[in-house]
Amino acid sequence: MKIHRFIISSDLSADNLKIVDREIVGQIKNVLHLKLGEKVIVGDGRGEETLAEITGIGKSSVALKAQRLQKNGNEPKNSITLYCSILKKENFELIVQKATEIGVKHIVPVISERTIKLGLNQERLEKIAKEAAEQSGRGVVPVISGPMSFEEAVVNVSKAGSNFLFDSSGEVFKEEVISSGEISAFIGPEGGWVERELSLARSRGFNIVSLGKLTLRAETAAIVSSYMLTRF
Repeated sequence: MKIHRFIISSDLSADNLKIVDREIVGQIKNVLHLKLGEKVIVGDGRGEETLAEITGIGKSSVALKAQRLQKNGNEPKNSITLYCSILKKENFELIVQKATEIGVKHIVPVISERTIKLGLNQERLEKIAKEAAEQSGRGVVPVISGPMSFEEAVVNVSKAGSNFLFDSSGEVFKEEVISSGEISAFIGPEGGWVERELSLARSRGFNIVSLGKLTLRAETAAIVSSYMLTRF
């Protein structure tokens, strides 16, 4: 039987826990119709989680009895930061959802020269990431940064890690070029990167790589590259 997962803001080391998040309470009561005595897994979004028994269901809260505190074991070994050019709302939200399910740990919206759309709803993106983490069984909710320019993003990466900029002009991606568990992946806008941006990335030691001969939409490239990088 499936055990449902929820991410809450509580000290999981306590024996007795209480869920007061209205959406989670509503889901437990009105959507999943969970009953007293049933088990759930609650996590703190930072890697800790506990198996817990439902001991009370009130109008605006659910009481739990914690049974076993443990580390979530579902996180990929590589720590992926996805730097993705801002796309139109629904496409960027799709990227946040799927990148979370895949195992990306940090998502950074990037303003590149050919970026067209700029408006992002930070609160909604964080909600999408939290729900995707719960659904996929992750123990960590990705951090979603505020937008930054391409120039800022290039400087922001870890020099000790493996940094990739995906572009059709690059060599086809091969796993052999990954040298550490800290990985940054840059995905361009609908119109692609301009030469100035490619030159800056090269000067900073980036690997310029492609995903093959086919031309992928930006959101597809973000999802595919994230999956590939978390698997190695």
